[in-house]
Amino acid sequence: MNIPRVLNGRYEIGELLGRGGMADVYKALDTRLDRMVAIKVLRGDVARDTQLQARFRREAQAVAGLNHPSIVAVYDTGEHPSEDPLQDGARLPYIVMEYVHGQTLRELIRADEIGIDRAIEYTLGVLSALEYSHRAGIVHRDIKPANVMVTADASRPGRLGTVKVMDFGIARTMSDTAATMTQTQTVMGTAQYLSPEQARGEAVDARSDLYSTACLFYEMVAGRPPFTGDSPVSVAYQHVREVPPPASKFNRDVSAAVDSVLLRALQKDRADRFQDAAAFRRALRAARTGVTLAPAAAASLPTELVTTVAAPAPAPFVGSPAAPAVPEPRTTPLDGDGPATRAMAKVLAGGALIRDDADLPEVPVEPDRRVKRRRRAWIATLFVFLALILAGGGVFGYMWLSDRPAAPVPVTVPVLANVSEEEALAQLSSLGLDPKPVEEFSTDVDAGNVIRTDPHAGVQVNPHTVIDVFVSKGPSEVTIPKDIAGRTESEVRAELAALNLAFKPNDFVTDPQIQANLVVTTDPAPGTSVPVGTEVTLKISNGQVDMPSLFDLTKDPAQVKKAVEAALTKASPTLAVVFEEAENTAVAPGMVMKQSVSAGTRVAQRTTITVTLAKAPAVEPPSDGPTPTEEPDNSGPSSAPKP
Repeated sequence: MNIPRVLNGRYEIGELLGRGGMADVYKALDTRLDRMVAIKVLRGDVARDTQLQARFRREAQAVAGLNHPSIVAVYDTGEHPSEDPLQDGARLPYIVMEYVHGQTLRELIRADEIGIDRAIEYTLGVLSALEYSHRAGIVHRDIKPANVMVTADASRPGRLGTVKVMDFGIARTMSDTAATMTQTQTVMGTAQYLSPEQARGEAVDARSDLYSTACLFYEMVAGRPPFTGDSPVSVAYQHVREVPPPASKFNRDVSAAVDSVLLRALQKDRADRFQDAAAFRRALRAARTGVTLAPAAAASLPTELVTTVAAPAPAPFVGSPAAPAVPEPRTTPLDGDGPATRAMAKVLAGGALIRDDADLPEVPVEPDRRVKRRRRAWIATLFVFLALILAGGGVFGYMWLSDRPAAPVPVTVPVLANVSEEEALAQLSSLGLDPKPVEEFSTDVDAGNVIRTDPHAGVQVNPHTVIDVFVSKGPSEVTIPKDIAGRTESEVRAELAALNLAFKPNDFVTDPQIQANLVVTTDPAPGTSVPVGTEVTLKISNGQVDMPSLFDLTKDPAQVKKAVEAALTKASPTLAVVFEEAENTAVAPGMVMKQSVSAGTRVAQRTTITVTLAKAPAVEPPSDGPTPTEEPDNSGPSSAPKP
């Protein structure tokens, strides 16, 4: 595909960074803001596919409103005409994005450079980005190692790089998740990281992204995805039907706490998983300190394999009529009747593994008299059993009431003020208590640390008492930074977004000191304390200057030039001046008689102003010879002829 050297008169296209299924990504220079960017351009061979064009534009729309340090920012979008004659003049859309210098998680996994702690940190970064996008109503739907970048800081010893989530190409708003993941019998997404509901073609929600994130975390700690197969269909089938092996089977460094988090996050039923990214993050932090999640009851097994088995018939009493041979009970039928379903069925009945109805013995046909006699014998046996059960229950009840269990040993709630949330949860769990994090604002305690507990420290409670742990979210009010004048819009937006502030549309203003497209100030003004969530308007310099009047700045002709230069510098240090002279009899020599731009007019910064100064007209010198009109004087005496 032919890409112009300069796109939209602004972006100088550089090297090719990568190719995808529908677009190519180039490194480029934004000549207007002098920064490196990445430009994603729809490939020409798919330009006629309206669905792919809609998906491409949806990516820009989905990410344009997301301002988060862990999400690749989108700066600009547009279209350019294709130079391929076979494209019939089609216009190819492009997206201008933040250029991230680093590696994808796929490259780091293949290089075996990710340890357990680093995998947890990267996963926390991905969950932070998803928590923000889910609050904005956006479901990514394609979380995988190739769509997560790690900045170059990861190469520094002892330091972790920043995680950047990218490629929202198949993202949708939560209001649009009724659209299934299948189109024309093709599953959109990557098989190794599909949630069960995606593989079944059902509607997705935020919990589907959390399942894909769990697959990503599993691959980082185990060195392989939770499910592998010869084809995408076989892998998708495993996501729906099978239970992944524990990650500790492939990596001995994986703790039981990490295994418990993965078991919860990879549940088939989305109701059994973590319900939001914040809960997933809390569980990961607790697992890092060794806290193991309680297993969900029977949640890890597919519902098709949970069957009911009848209890075996009791043996008859000595002296009672011989008990007839009763066939072993059959299992409840599994969903479906195909060979694959039968192969998965594992039902334990009387110590034997029943795979098919053919393994069950047949019930012999007997005469009616014998049937009635055996039925009466079984009824008598049943009454005897009931009598024994009632007698045993009475004895057990009496013993239980007379022998009360020992009172539980009380536990003292420890002092946890100003302790980090992870450490507080670990301490309470180690004491046999059930911590419950609750977030609230605080101006005295740093974000992420404990404010107080309920019951408060020093109170004695019984084991497994629920302890409310109030964790600080930081102050309810934040201060807008003062040092924002002259900085780029993306930098200021990122800093304000980190303070949980929202944004109104930008306002372009005239400022003689700050260059075009840089931030001048904000509304509310810098240094102002505002509540969290306040909408802030960024005031951006439009690069214009109001031209002052340069006439009558001084009465001294010798000081005119200095006075003009001072006036222009005061108006804007970016303006330049050039002086000219012209003859004028009405204006005193050396004084301003004309300026190239009228006073009150707005001009662009770095404009050169021409100022014309008056000078006296030239005077012709007097001539020494006679003037051309002068004639000889013949008025003197004349001589007359003699007679």
